[in-house]
Amino acid sequence: MEAGVRYTLRQHLEVLPRVGPFLALIVGILWVLYGGVATPSEAAGVGAIFSLALVAVVYRVFRPGELWRIVRTATGESAMIMMIIAAAALFSYMMSSLFITQSLALWIGDLDVNRWVLMGFINVFLLVAGFFLPPVAVILMTAPTLLPIIEAAGFDPIWFAVILTINMEIGLITPPVGLNLYVINGIAPDVRLQTILWGALPFMICMVAGIVLLSIFPQIALWLPEAMMGRAL
Repeated sequence: MEAGVRYTLRQHLEVLPRVGPFLALIVGILWVLYGGVATPSEAAGVGAIFSLALVAVVYRVFRPGELWRIVRTATGESAMIMMIIAAAALFSYMMSSLFITQSLALWIGDLDVNRWVLMGFINVFLLVAGFFLPPVAVILMTAPTLLPIIEAAGFDPIWFAVILTINMEIGLITPPVGLNLYVINGIAPDVRLQTILWGALPFMICMVAGIVLLSIFPQIALWLPEAMMGRAL
C-alpha cells in the first residue's frame, strides 16, 4: 500500500478474504496465550509455522526460493527490532544504575498535593519515561516505588495497572525511541518516518483520552475483575 493512496470500501472488502485467516491466527494465538494453553515461546513458534502454511495456501507461495526470501526478510526485521531493544536495555540499565528514574518516582511520592494532582504528575512521569525506555524497564524500575504511593492515595492498584499499560503503549509510538514506529518503518521503508509519526498521532490522542475516561469512570477498568473475582479484590 502506497502512502497517500486512497482505496474505496469495495477494494478494502475485496482484500478481507485474504487477510481474514491471518486475523484468525492472531486471535488464536492471543487465546492460547491468555488461556494459559502455551507459553509465549511455544505460541510464537506455532504461530510462525501456521503463518508459513497460510502464506502457501492463500498466496500460493510454494517455491523454496520465495519462502527463503520471506524468511530472510523476517530475519532482517527481527534483527533490527532486537538491536533497538538492546540499545534501549542498555540505556535503561544506565538510568537504573544512576538511580535517576527511581529518584524521580520518590520525588513525586513526596509531593504534598491533592491525589489527582499526584496522579497527574505520575502520568506525566510515566509518559516521559516511556519516550526513552522500553515498557519492561519502566515497570521494573518504577512499579515497586509507585505502587505503595498509589495505594496510600486511595487508588485501586488494578486500575493503576491499566493506566500504566496505556502510558507504556503511548511511549511505544512516540519518539525518540518509539520502538513500534521504527518497526513499521522497517516493514514499509517506502513510507517516510514523518508520515508514520503523523499517522500515529490520532492513536496517541485516543490513548490520552482513554486515560482521562478511566480517571473519570474507573469502573471501565474495574467492572470485569470485580465481576469475576469480587469487590474484595
